[in-house]
Amino acid sequence: MRNLEKYKGVIPAFYACYDSEGNVSPQGVQALTKYFVEKGVKGVYVNGSSGECIYQSVEDKKIILENVMKAAEGKLTVIAHVACNNTKDSMELASHAQSLGVDAIAAIPPIYFRLPEHAIAQYWNDISSAAPNTDFVIYNIPQLAGVALTMNLFAEMRKNPRVIGVKNSSMPVQDIQMFKAEAGEDYVIFNGPDEQFISGRVIGAEGAIGGTYGVMPELFLKMDEYVRANELEKAREVQYAVDAIIYKMCSAHGNMYAVIKAILKINENLELGGVRKPLPSLVDADMAIVEVAAKMIRDAKEKYLG
Repeated sequence: MRNLEKYKGVIPAFYACYDSEGNVSPQGVQALTKYFVEKGVKGVYVNGSSGECIYQSVEDKKIILENVMKAAEGKLTVIAHVACNNTKDSMELASHAQSLGVDAIAAIPPIYFRLPEHAIAQYWNDISSAAPNTDFVIYNIPQLAGVALTMNLFAEMRKNPRVIGVKNSSMPVQDIQMFKAEAGEDYVIFNGPDEQFISGRVIGAEGAIGGTYGVMPELFLKMDEYVRANELEKAREVQYAVDAIIYKMCSAHGNMYAVIKAILKINENLELGGVRKPLPSLVDADMAIVEVAAKMIRDAKEKYLG
């Protein structure tokens, strides 16, 4: 029997943590993991987009996941994104993730070359075969991967008993409804776009995974609480506040994740470093945006959390 309850909730996408030289920081990874445990989120999604996975080596990803698992101490659902742009490395990471005892692995489709759907299915199934005792989550993010999860491909993937759901980061909320209607109750559909958290939850997403949750987890937990209680006007008010914060964080010269890490240093005293090139780092002028966004988060928490 599938244990899907452990996936139903707020699951922040884990941020890449670096030291002063730009190398992965085990101390930073463990500190961020403990922060998420303390905040009471359902779990973490490790080595995905927010973890700068495209710019991480296989060894980087292993170090990050090892330290997440060490610090989580079984208190978080851990989904490890293991996709690399080749099958061999992806299978190696899948096997490694299973050896550490993660709850699930996940993967985007291969990028750059436009592969036929049967090749994408083979890629995902090969990855899953390297972790035969571990759940598998399909990551649908067509605006970045360049290929969308179709209903035919989803049907093909459901032949794999380890597939338990879809992390849906496509922009149309309707996609969540379509995946949910097609798959039924034996699968979990995760909302991806943070700006439509409540929309995805209302239309059928049981869980949610997002890149800005980590800088303001309390606000996403509050929205989730309101949705569960069917207090949608209250949920919408928090969503609007969260969206304003996201828009502010996206207005800097530097990458949004650089802004987020700078905010976490101010608001939570977390030292996570910057972002890895070619992602753009913060410039001096960005610090005014960081300060404003950090205050917006503090003000929103005071207003909506009491």
